[in-house]
Amino acid sequence: MAQQFDVLVIGGGPGGYVAAIRAAQLGFKTACVDEFKNAEGKQSLGGTCLNVGCIPSKALLESSENWERVNHKFAAHGITVSGAKFDVSKMLERKEGIVAKLTGGIGFLFKKNKVTSLFGHGKLLSRNGDKWQVEVDESGKTEVVEATHVIIATGSVPRQLPGLPVDNKVVLDNVGALAIPDVPKKLGVIGAGVIGLEMGSVWKRLGADVTILEAAPGFLLAADEAVAKEAQKIFIKELGLKINTGVKINSTKAAAKSVKVEYTDNEGKDHTETFDKLIVSIGRVPNTWNLAEQAVGLPLDARGFIEVDDECRTKLPNLWAVGDVVRGPMLAHKASEEGVAVAERIAGQHPHIDFNTVPWVIYTSPEMAWVGKTEQQLKAEGVEYRKGQFPFGPNGRALGLGETAGFVKMLADAKTDRILGVHIIGPFASELITEAVVAMEFNASSEDLARIVHAHPSLSEAVHEAALGVDKRGLHS
Repeated sequence: MAQQFDVLVIGGGPGGYVAAIRAAQLGFKTACVDEFKNAEGKQSLGGTCLNVGCIPSKALLESSENWERVNHKFAAHGITVSGAKFDVSKMLERKEGIVAKLTGGIGFLFKKNKVTSLFGHGKLLSRNGDKWQVEVDESGKTEVVEATHVIIATGSVPRQLPGLPVDNKVVLDNVGALAIPDVPKKLGVIGAGVIGLEMGSVWKRLGADVTILEAAPGFLLAADEAVAKEAQKIFIKELGLKINTGVKINSTKAAAKSVKVEYTDNEGKDHTETFDKLIVSIGRVPNTWNLAEQAVGLPLDARGFIEVDDECRTKLPNLWAVGDVVRGPMLAHKASEEGVAVAERIAGQHPHIDFNTVPWVIYTSPEMAWVGKTEQQLKAEGVEYRKGQFPFGPNGRALGLGETAGFVKMLADAKTDRILGVHIIGPFASELITEAVVAMEFNASSEDLARIVHAHPSLSEAVHEAALGVDKRGLHS
């Protein structure tokens, strides 16, 4: 007889494993099906984020930034280092250790919460009365289980560049970019998004000559224009990245140890460059491959996303979907919150997620983080607003850290003073943005933040000064 579950989650990434844990906490008999394998061919929970995405990339960023501090920043502190050496294999070993600790932790949480972990590819077969029949296939060995509710959380996969297959030896996606065994002399990156900028930064600090080719006419068009302009200046002048926007890729040809790229720049000039490695980071697409029998009628939109309503329900009974496989930002924290919300909705609760207050972060140095509307969006929408902006340069904590680049910008409604957006480029922006998220969730005004006591000296004082600046009463500007 098939195993029976109240809730079955397909996918063990940030959306899936959290949904499974929350469902189990609510008293449901729960299972999570996941097929991700580590380099040793063993099951590794956590999906792309923990295994080959968010977590390992931050580990490599920290290692490369420490190397840069040793070589270029410690001297200002009176610290002289001679004979410093860098071991790429040790850096990768540290990264893998962090990944193993976190992915193993999910297994512990599953046991603690009595979540059944099923290893293999999950596929919807049919409905049997009020139950979904789901096939779990592990290298040809199949098992069919049944569940009252199914939550799809299969995430996304890298978008491919036509005519250039990824081998993760010379042509790399996020997986290969996180495992380059030696620093390449010339590294090409197609795409100036999060992955391209973060990985380009890592290998540039370690000594690679990095060229980034971006098809969009401008740099970081999703970010606030002021933040993007500041970031581009820092990345080019201080870090030494070569960033080209408005690029048209004409042809690519991979060889055994190199990739030749022919492209036209934004001025119409043709270029040919040969790279030792090429990272392709041109976005991600929803992972719905072989997810359901055709007869199931899995509802997909024109872009391949599973169609859901505002509460992540599909049109099929008791079938839900969360994370990168549905509409909305492709962010791990968005997926997790959707997973929790769906588990609670199955239990009859009524949670709410506001996409307008989901924070965005790029973990470069300096970091970039934002929430809400950009200044260009407010202008396009005809919204009257006021703004306050304060640099990290005069901030005592930033000076002590030696990280003074960047600023905090706050945008507020001109009539009500309600905060509409906050944009940060600077040290620990990923942490500072949470104050803005909380404020916006409670419909706070800029005056609310301006009248809150902020610790001194702290980086958060820059947020305070930006709030004061909205009403033109900044104290240190």
